[in-house]
Amino acid sequence: MRIFEAAAPPFMKNGYVVACDATPDGILIDPGDEVGDLLGIVSRERIDVVAILLTHAHLDHVSGVARAKTELGAPVWLHRDDLFLYNGAEAQGRMFGLAVAAPPPPDHFFEPGVPFTFGDLVVDVLHTPGHCPGGVCLAIGPAGTRDRALFVGDTLFAGSIGRTDLPGGDYETLMRSIREVLLAFPDSAPVHSGHGPETTIGAERRTNPFLAPG
Repeated sequence: MRIFEAAAPPFMKNGYVVACDATPDGILIDPGDEVGDLLGIVSRERIDVVAILLTHAHLDHVSGVARAKTELGAPVWLHRDDLFLYNGAEAQGRMFGLAVAAPPPPDHFFEPGVPFTFGDLVVDVLHTPGHCPGGVCLAIGPAGTRDRALFVGDTLFAGSIGRTDLPGGDYETLMRSIREVLLAFPDSAPVHSGHGPETTIGAERRTNPFLAPG
């Protein structure tokens, strides 16, 4: 599995390309303002993008979906509970004084518990509300193994957690999602967040001030 990351102002949100080693297949995760860089990676690495997967629908995670869909033609996947945010992307942009292209209608809604596959990789879709109602984390790894890399959107960060003061956010729900879903993974599991550096479940379990024992 190959993982490529890009970020761009104003939000410096991490978008990802994840590619299978054994086939040309790959996916885009959360294309935002860095979508040009992600598309450049796709072209350079000759990746056949089979899907655009969204961890949630806040502005910075969807602002590049329209361009990605136009250029790649790949289907867009979203959790149904975030459709109200997705449909309001233009309005979200106006709140920040930004012009945002309306994203195309989602092609599919995630069904948590029903895995998504591309190449020889499996994506386990984990519903992790709290930052927003339809937040999901994507656990990606080779079929037939328990090894997973976690793409967690804005649920968990290195040394912090997602904010809960936006529409649909709830602190207790977020903490339950982190403790019951993400901390169930082994300490070695890498965590790729929507902002900031990569971390691991073990590092956050031990040192994250919201999670570590006092």
